[in-house]
Amino acid sequence: MPSKTPHSNGNEPVENGIRNNQDIDMKEDLKGKGKKAANNKDGDEEMTVVVKTRPVKSSAPPDADGDVAMDEEKVDEVKVDPVVQTVTDIKNNFVLLERAVAQFDARFTLRALRSISLIRKRLTPEIIGKVIVETFPATGASANVGKALLLAIGRQDLSLGRTSAGDMEIDEPKTKNGAKKEVKEVIPEIDIFLGILIQVYLSDSKQYERGAEFSKHLSDRIQKLNRRTLDSLSAKAYFYYSLFCEQLAPLPPSSQSPVVALRPTLLSALRTAVLRKDVDTQASVIVLLLRSYLLTSHISQADLLVSHTQFPENAANNQVARYLYYLGRIRAIQLRYGEAHAHLTAATRKAPSSACAVGFSQTATKHLLVVELLMGDIPDRATFRQPALELALQPYFRLVQAVRVGNLEDFEIIIADHADAFRRDGTYTLILRLRQNVIKTGIRMMSLSYSRISLRDICIRLHLGSEESAEYIVAKAIRDGVIEATLDRERGFMKSKEVGDVYATREPGEAFHERIRVCLGLHDESVKAMRFPMNQHRLELKNAQEAREREREMANEIQEGDLDDDDLGGEFEGM
Repeated sequence: MPSKTPHSNGNEPVENGIRNNQDIDMKEDLKGKGKKAANNKDGDEEMTVVVKTRPVKSSAPPDADGDVAMDEEKVDEVKVDPVVQTVTDIKNNFVLLERAVAQFDARFTLRALRSISLIRKRLTPEIIGKVIVETFPATGASANVGKALLLAIGRQDLSLGRTSAGDMEIDEPKTKNGAKKEVKEVIPEIDIFLGILIQVYLSDSKQYERGAEFSKHLSDRIQKLNRRTLDSLSAKAYFYYSLFCEQLAPLPPSSQSPVVALRPTLLSALRTAVLRKDVDTQASVIVLLLRSYLLTSHISQADLLVSHTQFPENAANNQVARYLYYLGRIRAIQLRYGEAHAHLTAATRKAPSSACAVGFSQTATKHLLVVELLMGDIPDRATFRQPALELALQPYFRLVQAVRVGNLEDFEIIIADHADAFRRDGTYTLILRLRQNVIKTGIRMMSLSYSRISLRDICIRLHLGSEESAEYIVAKAIRDGVIEATLDRERGFMKSKEVGDVYATREPGEAFHERIRVCLGLHDESVKAMRFPMNQHRLELKNAQEAREREREMANEIQEGDLDDDDLGGEFEGM
């Protein structure tokens, strides 16, 4: 039965959340609690909730009705200055760089580099200058580096060694004896990172000449430093250096372009990176050299570079994708379509899936489609239905349709309509080679459709000049294995052979084997890309050695009789 005593249920007047305007101390009495539990068997226990609040004093005058505005309901929104926020974001990366140096872990450096994409839209000379003057001291070896950075952004009138609160210069610290304290120098990773931010700003503001000049100064400083914690930063610095030179007049493919003058610097950086086992710089410089050679159409020099250098296996995934893309373009120009197809396919698979890498995926896919057509294959229709590639691949879709049908007239019209787009993509010269493939495709379609067809009909359908040309093309297609047919010159017709069962051949097995090989290669590369804590094996060896020492001590105590059965059992239970 429930208790007859009425419950208050919190209906009594409450002032400031406390009855009788007094604070109540919550002290639990175990005996009283047990009695309450016995009396309230149905679970209707009295629950008293005490909430302590502070009275809110309002300075606002009462309104016409005599009510006072509730200040506690107003939420003051704290507005953060974007300049201060950007400066703070940049300085937060300094902590990551210091941890990278202290722990010798490149992952912290990569985290700092990834933050550049979020900071670059807010970069201004004022923000960069504010970070420099608050980071570098007014005296010491680091002061010269800070002045050079300020000169690059046109803020050489600023003085170093200021505080973040104001523009007052910091007095030189002194010890108790009156001697000056040694000023803490800035680590090279921080000034190189600031140099990369300056490169990003100059690139976005299209100040290419100033950017190239500053990049030369930055590369010279990197060459003098031999620190493995600078590998990722130096690779990014060389990337922007090459990007600035590509935008200076005269533009490639002119032999007088600054890209050509930059090659000795890149080759020197590559030699130094190989000697220092700098994987990041080595991979980046190889890719930049291949790009430079392709811009000026120096294919033979690019081939020599590939044959005389070894691309690092543990390079970053984005550098591997770029290297495979450029290597595929070189092999396609050299008529080695099989190797080009393999490299371009790997490049498209390794391309990042993020939105920032859509341009690379589009460019690599365009070259891959042209190479597939040159190999005599028809690309899959699903490739053109991808949302990120559909609009960019529209000219190539029409090109594939013309090649698939074997209509030479439509093929020439498509080339004339989209010549500018093909030249801009760098595929125009490769597409011009497709004319013979269009003719071969047309002959193959006719060989599948007709068991016997005259050379005159072939000449009319393919828009050829004469029957002799049709006879020559058909004979070459038979010799190359494009079609399986026989040519009767006396009667002037082509007779097709019966098509056998493709599943009775080795082609399905070879295709299946190729897919398995790609999957196994992807698994191996994933295992190689895994990161493990440094010197973890040493810690495991140390723990194993300590365990062996404890076992020896325990064995000695057992032999000497100092360890009884209880201690022995307890020790093993603890282990």
